[in-house]
Amino acid sequence: MVKFRKMFSKKPLLTIAVIAGIIIVSFSIILKINGSKDIILLYAVGDIMLNRGVEQLIETEGEGDYKFPFFKIADYLKKSDILFGNLESIISDESGEKAKKTGSVRVYFKSDPDAVDGLIYAGFDIVSVANNHALDYGRIAFEESLKRLTKVGIEYIGGGFNSSETFSVKVKEIKGVKIGFLAYTYPKFDGIYIPWKPTEKESGVAVIEKKELEKVKQIIAKAKNEVDILIVSNHWGDEYSLEPNKDQIFFDRAFIDAGADLILGHHPHVVQPIERYKNGWIAYSLGNFVFDMTSEETTKSVILEAKIRDKKIKKIKLTKVKISDHFQPYLSDY
Repeated sequence: MVKFRKMFSKKPLLTIAVIAGIIIVSFSIILKINGSKDIILLYAVGDIMLNRGVEQLIETEGEGDYKFPFFKIADYLKKSDILFGNLESIISDESGEKAKKTGSVRVYFKSDPDAVDGLIYAGFDIVSVANNHALDYGRIAFEESLKRLTKVGIEYIGGGFNSSETFSVKVKEIKGVKIGFLAYTYPKFDGIYIPWKPTEKESGVAVIEKKELEKVKQIIAKAKNEVDILIVSNHWGDEYSLEPNKDQIFFDRAFIDAGADLILGHHPHVVQPIERYKNGWIAYSLGNFVFDMTSEETTKSVILEAKIRDKKIKKIKLTKVKISDHFQPYLSDY
């Protein structure tokens, strides 16, 4: 006890400084821990296609393991609290009736049922099915794909077994924050009209046209009233164009005006600009993520990272990704 008193008496200022430093460091650590608990990280990626050339390499180089396309990126994706992507190929072993396509490019995508293993491994929580390949093999195969996603706990948006489900907002609640998701696509691609809008008794995808804009804006406004943050995924634009077209800009900005906080675009297969518009953000195209295209721009991709705190998107960051010769995305500076 005597020695303890002597230590304080000889160097009182030093002792006080040490104690104060310990208190400050401890307080900072507490703030950091509590702060991180309040932050939600949402990651979003572009087109995921697990068929054609991707499937061939899974068989020849990945020993049939559908985790193979995600081996180089999965650890990074798993840092997110919620992970979104556009599922460009249905997952089904049902052949169904092939959609009749009349455009210059007649492409059909359908992945093996084991493809869900890759999505699970990568950590996907929710995917959009509102795209021009959703019903490549008819409604039976499309519906089976939805069932397979549901079975493994992956939510889907922009499609459903009837119109009510297709156009309804899906809500994910994380750390007390309600995040809503909607998805849409356009009815015509490369001269191909896709008559896949659902009815109350028939499945389909959320196809919309300009004449329906006011109706869609009402859906968005209503959805925003039910959630804290609203994210809308849109599948449209000109393939391989590095800039958004006038329809993309028109629809995406209208959706922000209606209440959306973040727009996630895809279909062009290349990365397009991100725009801060009024109180929202628009990522016009996130590019490919897993795809068998090989031109320079189609192998460039991004992970959009949204930092959410206090029930608002506080920051948007784009992390560059490159797609390898084996169609595996990996972190890159290009």
